[in-house]
Amino acid sequence: MESPLVVLKHATKSFVDGKETHRVLNDLDFSLLPGASIALTGASGSGKSTLLNIIAGFEPLTSGALLLSGRNTATWKDPQWSRFRYQQLGVVFQQFNLLTPLNVKQNIAFPLNLNQQPWNDWCDHLVGALGISQLLSRHVSSLSGGQQQRVAIARALAHQPQLLLADEPTGNLDQKAGLEVMQLLTEIANQGNTAIILVTHSLECADFMQARCHLQNGHLFTAPLNHESQHESY
Repeated sequence: MESPLVVLKHATKSFVDGKETHRVLNDLDFSLLPGASIALTGASGSGKSTLLNIIAGFEPLTSGALLLSGRNTATWKDPQWSRFRYQQLGVVFQQFNLLTPLNVKQNIAFPLNLNQQPWNDWCDHLVGALGISQLLSRHVSSLSGGQQQRVAIARALAHQPQLLLADEPTGNLDQKAGLEVMQLLTEIANQGNTAIILVTHSLECADFMQARCHLQNGHLFTAPLNHESQHESY
């Protein structure tokens, strides 16, 4: 039986605001298998981005355990987290977070450089599939929002990570461009057997995932998808 890529056990996260303590995640359990995809929905402020930040190691748990590829991260320090992020993790942000001094190809190659890997056939496939092959020498600030998001996806997947965290990746795009980006993101992630955790407010975007969980009052609830809708036309 395949072992989970991500496991959260009795995960609790609280924030202190003056004399008040706000519990965002409440004794939460969660697991994700390699290559699986899940949409994470919930109201603003429900803790969706916090959950992603915990899995990426940007924020610690208040209590509970986080296991990545079977390894308990409780004792990890900065070197272990840095190694995990640049070797096994890809992240796509709503704000793109591209490196503006660099051109498109240099942005995409950034995680490759961290792993001391050259540009390769997978990268050529990525930029071709995403329709940005002709943009490699362009400065990222000269691109449209949809083009920048495609570059961000290529950068996140260039090193073929085991896990992709996507936080509202279509939030700055119109509906048509957003669904096109989701179609490409899921197809390419599947080709690389990359697992996805997608934070989104859009049920249409959530439908691209294999499953959906809804975060409410610090707990995760399984929620239905509408896979009857067809995305091939986008």
